[in-house]
Amino acid sequence: MRTITADLAIIGSGSGNSLVTPFWDERRVVIAERGVFGGTCLNAGCIPTKMYVRPAALARSTEEAARLGVTQRTEAVDWPGIRDRIFSRIDAISAAGEHYRAEELDNVSLVSQEVRLSGLRSFIADDGTRVEAGQLVIAAGSRPVIPDIPGIELPQVHTSDTVMRLDEQPRRVLIIGGGYIACEFAGIFSGLGSEVVQVVRGNGLLRGLDAEISERFTAEAARRWEVRLGCVVRGIEAAGSGVLAELAHAGAEPGAVEAERIAADVVLVAVGRIPNSDLVGAAEAGLDLHPDGRIAVDAFQRVLSGGEPVPGLYALGDISSPYQLKHVANHEARVVAHNLEHPDDLRRSRQDTVPAAVFSDPELARVGLTEGEAIAWIGAEHVTAKTQRYGDTAYGWAMEDATGVFKVVADRRDGRILGAHAMGYQASNLIQTVVMAMSFGIDAHTAARGQYWIHPALMEVVENALLGLDVPEGPAL
Repeated sequence: MRTITADLAIIGSGSGNSLVTPFWDERRVVIAERGVFGGTCLNAGCIPTKMYVRPAALARSTEEAARLGVTQRTEAVDWPGIRDRIFSRIDAISAAGEHYRAEELDNVSLVSQEVRLSGLRSFIADDGTRVEAGQLVIAAGSRPVIPDIPGIELPQVHTSDTVMRLDEQPRRVLIIGGGYIACEFAGIFSGLGSEVVQVVRGNGLLRGLDAEISERFTAEAARRWEVRLGCVVRGIEAAGSGVLAELAHAGAEPGAVEAERIAADVVLVAVGRIPNSDLVGAAEAGLDLHPDGRIAVDAFQRVLSGGEPVPGLYALGDISSPYQLKHVANHEARVVAHNLEHPDDLRRSRQDTVPAAVFSDPELARVGLTEGEAIAWIGAEHVTAKTQRYGDTAYGWAMEDATGVFKVVADRRDGRILGAHAMGYQASNLIQTVVMAMSFGIDAHTAARGQYWIHPALMEVVENALLGLDVPEGPAL
C-alpha cells in the first residue's frame, strides 16, 4: 500500500481546486477527484445549463417579437451543434485544469479515484493509496437524488449530469420535480421546441420562493409547457426507443383508476441533490452531520466532531452548505484558503444576504427573506412590501411586458431591506442592486433616493419598488 504524506489534501476539484494558491508552491498538495475534474458547476451544472438557456431564449423570442409588431420565426434548432459548442469548451477547460494539476506542478499529486476518510486528516483511495495530511479540506460536492421508482434505471432516464449530452433533441421530455433544476430544464427544452410535461408532487413550482412569486411563476410556466401539479410518477417502462410513465395523483393508492400512462422520449429526474458525505465516509470517521447529510462546520468552516472543531479539517461547498450555490462555495473557498494559511487569524464565512437565481422562463431571482418569513420573524405590523410590475415602467412599455414583477420586503420601522424577489427579464441582474444595499446596510429610502437611476432603463422597476415601501424618509439626492 502506497502512502503519500501531504501538507494539504483536498477531496474534490470544484471550488476546492482554488485552494491551491502560491502559498503551497513549496509544499506538498494532494487533490482527490472521483469524477470529472472541475466539479459540478463547470461540467454538469451552472455553466453548461446557462449556455443552453441562451439559445433557448433566442428560439422562444418570437413571442415577444410578435407583441412588438415584428414577425419572425425559429426555423430550426441544431441540438448537436449547440451541445458540441458548449462541451467542446467545457471539456477542454476541464482537461486543461486536470493536466495542469497532475502534470505541470511538481508539488501537486492528483488521485483520480473515489476516496474514503480513514481518519480526521487522512483518506484511502480505491486502489489502496493512503493519504495523510497536515490539513485536509472536504469539498466533495453533491449528487442528484435518485427516487425509488420502478424503471428509474432505464437508459432513457437521465439526471442533470447526463441529459445535456443527449445525441439528439428529444421530441417529448417528462421532467420529475418542481425545484430550480427541473424548472431550468423545462425552460430550456420547451424553448428549443421540445414538448415538456413537468410532474410535481406539490401544489406549485419553486415553493421555496416567496409565495406570490411562486404562484405567478407556476401560472406562467403552465402557459409555456404542461405542468401536472399534485402528481407523481409511479413507474417507468421502456416503449420502443422511448418510455411509458405511469402518473397518478400524489395521494392515490397504487392501482387506482385515475392513474394514466404518458409517452416520452426521455425522462429527466430532478428532485433535488444530496451531499456526498456518505461517499467519503464522514459518519464512519466520526464527523458531525446535519439531518440531511451535510457535514457540520463552524463559522470558520472547520468540521465539527462531537460538537467541537477538528484542528486542520475544513469543509466547503455542497457537502456542508445548505445553499448548494457556486458563489457560496467560492466564498467559502476564499475563507478556507485564508484559514489554511493563517491558522492564528481565522476568518468567518458570511452566510447572510445570499442571492440566488433560477434561469428558467421567466427568469427568477431572490435574496433575503420572503414576505411570509419576514412576518413570522418581526410580525405583520412591522413588515412592508411592494410588488412593482415591469409593465408599469417605461422600459416595460418598450417590451409590452405583462408578467414581470419586482418585489421588495422591508421593516417599516427603519427601512431596513429584508428581502427582494424578481420574476422576469434580467431578474438575476436587477436583484443585485438590492443585494448591495442589504450587504452594506443601506436602507430602502436611501437606496432609492441616494443615487441616480438611469431613465428609462429597466432598473427603474427596482427604484419604484423601493419607493413604494412604507418606510421612513431620509436624505435624498
